[in-house]
Amino acid sequence: MSTSLRHTGRPGASNGPMPTMTAVLVMVIALGVLWFSELVDQLSGNRLDNYGIHARELDGLPEIYSAPLLHAGWDHLIANSGPFFVLGLLVLLGGTVRWVVATLVSVTISGLTAWLLTPVNTIILGASGLIFGWLTYLLVRGLLTRRPVQVIMGVAVLVIYGGMIWGVLPGAAGISWQAHLGGAIGGILAAWLLHRRRAAVGAAPHTTSYARRT
Repeated sequence: MSTSLRHTGRPGASNGPMPTMTAVLVMVIALGVLWFSELVDQLSGNRLDNYGIHARELDGLPEIYSAPLLHAGWDHLIANSGPFFVLGLLVLLGGTVRWVVATLVSVTISGLTAWLLTPVNTIILGASGLIFGWLTYLLVRGLLTRRPVQVIMGVAVLVIYGGMIWGVLPGAAGISWQAHLGGAIGGILAAWLLHRRRAAVGAAPHTTSYARRT
């Protein structure tokens, strides 16, 4: 009896894990960009806030990609800095391409959801939508790949940051649950796009062929 397995090819180098110290350095730089942006915003009298998402205004759509870099003050930035660094690092350790895809999908879906569902005359700022995207990406990735390390990582993330999930529901005034909801959806979508093939291959039964004498 012989068992034949479908070969899916070796993953490209760009999809491979990133060295820990390199990933830490990248996230330090990314976090530094957020802090530098807030410093410039404060020194300019909050003028950079105009580059946030202007809800339901067509000319405000491009700001979907600048809004995550901006925050409504130091307290807002400080609150986001910890999960931004930790969750971003965990995603980045899985590979540069996956980090870029998860980030872009999360930012895009988060921004569009906030733009569409937020009342008019509102400006949405902050990286929390992206953070929610990274969070759900890490959770769903483990479910799809079933790799022990990624499953354990997903469980750890759930234990530490699972309480954030409630942020997708309407709550305190001034907090964009719409961006949180969109980011969470984006993270799930990114995990499915990046890992569904591996999940399908892992779940598929092996094809078994028998040699018959004639």
